[in-house]
Amino acid sequence: MTMMTYAEEALPLIGQAVASFIAAAAFGVLFQVPKQTLLPCGVTGMVGWVAYVLLDRWLDAVPSTLIAALVVTVAAQLFARTYRIPVIVFSVAGIIPLVPGGVAYDAMRSVVENRYDESLPLAAKAFMMSGAIAIGLVLSEVVNRLLLPSKPHADQSQPEQ
Repeated sequence: MTMMTYAEEALPLIGQAVASFIAAAAFGVLFQVPKQTLLPCGVTGMVGWVAYVLLDRWLDAVPSTLIAALVVTVAAQLFARTYRIPVIVFSVAGIIPLVPGGVAYDAMRSVVENRYDESLPLAAKAFMMSGAIAIGLVLSEVVNRLLLPSKPHADQSQPEQ
């Protein structure tokens, strides 16, 4: 491959990265997250989408979505610890670019157009991608709790014996 081919291949990925950053940050605005977290929300969505696009070259969409959701949640956990803000602020905004809205739309459109042979595989794919997102979010949270146990809060008093 020549240098021009690498540039031609990287340009669409850069555009998608920027678009996913904007989508995640914009959802953060709609979700009314604190202003100092808008940039990390955008970065979380961008990292997840770039992971999905890169993995989608070698894997099917469902495992790519699962791994990308894990990446989003790991980034969200890191930002939550850094900014001392609940992880949901970053994970909800960061997961938005992975939501299979286009696949669900195509499934519904093919139903409306009476192309049922196309609609079932698309609907199943949208359902499985949504499930992969949910599993990725939960799995990462479970692994995080196992590897990094949380410290007890200062306001929790120890029971007397």
